[in-house]
Amino acid sequence: MRSPADFKKEIEARLKKYLSRDSTGIRHEVLAFFVRIKSATIPELYTRLSETFAISYHSVASMVGIIASRMGILHVKRDMDGANAVYQIKEDYVCMVARLLKCG
Repeated sequence: MRSPADFKKEIEARLKKYLSRDSTGIRHEVLAFFVRIKSATIPELYTRLSETFAISYHSVASMVGIIASRMGILHVKRDMDGANAVYQIKEDYVCMVARLLKCG
């Protein structure tokens, strides 16, 4: 059975690999947004990213889905009307993500 430290190491390795394939800077920007703001919906992220990057709504949704499911650093909650999911960075990973963003 793996310890919590082992899980964190694996998540850190996945994040490093994920960020190493970021040729445009969009992935860095999405993660930095979560470190700064802590929670957001896909429409909020899309609005923010589309100001700087040529990106589709579905690309943003896919990117956030990968970060939430494969990396496991986002918590997903439905908002009151159920129209949009609210993605929130888990407090345990804020410092790790911030450190990796500064390194990369």
